[in-house]
Amino acid sequence: MADLSRLPGALVYRWEWQLRGRCREADSTLFFHPLGERGPAAQAREEAAKAVCAECPVRIECRRHALQAREAYGVWGGLTEDDRHRLLTRRRSPVLS
Repeated sequence: MADLSRLPGALVYRWEWQLRGRCREADSTLFFHPLGERGPAAQAREEAAKAVCAECPVRIECRRHALQAREAYGVWGGLTEDDRHRLLTRRRSPVLS
């Protein structure tokens, strides 16, 4: 008989947090930059997306997912692409003495 304890959990269990995200009520373009967006426009859009994330009940789950999956684009859990890159780079960098 197969050992079912070694099988991955049901997808609903792993991804159900996404159904409770505040981003589901917002325009998705708020979280992903259009081609060529730079400067003040990008900063304003990212700040607006982060404001949605700040009120989100699943911000931590979303952030954890984005870091583990190495999401390359968009604002996830209140972190921009650059925010995530800095965090992940810092984790991999050796500690200087």
